[in-house]
Amino acid sequence: MANKLHLKITTPEKVIFEGDVDEVLVPGSNGELGILPNHTHILANLKVGELKIKKEGTWDHFAIMGGFVEVGEENNIKILADAAEHAEDIDEAKAMEAKERAESLLKEKREDVKFTEASVMLERSLARIRVAQRKKKYKAKTY
Repeated sequence: MANKLHLKITTPEKVIFEGDVDEVLVPGSNGELGILPNHTHILANLKVGELKIKKEGTWDHFAIMGGFVEVGEENNIKILADAAEHAEDIDEAKAMEAKERAESLLKEKREDVKFTEASVMLERSLARIRVAQRKKKYKAKTY
């Protein structure tokens, strides 16, 4: 296990993923953070974005809606996400609809809709769309 990482991705509702992986790329609040075996111990904030895991030469993609990552002893990584979704579980059409709704709300500038809430809705839908499209693009490609 010295050359592997044990990753657990958890949301308030359920465990999204648990298993041994070769590499993890997370959307840190200060930029993308790459984690390889024997990484130093850290605790970092995550922003909305794409979480990538490499297992046996193949990358897997998740949309993550913020949270925390902890790299602990013995190559254990815990990701506590506000929400997360595997690329294959994303309904791209619904994500596009949410994007369009958020853009419409931002344009309207209605008093009953808060700018921040619409911005967050837009950011989350864009992350889901990027992850869904990346999975389709690289479905058969390995690294």
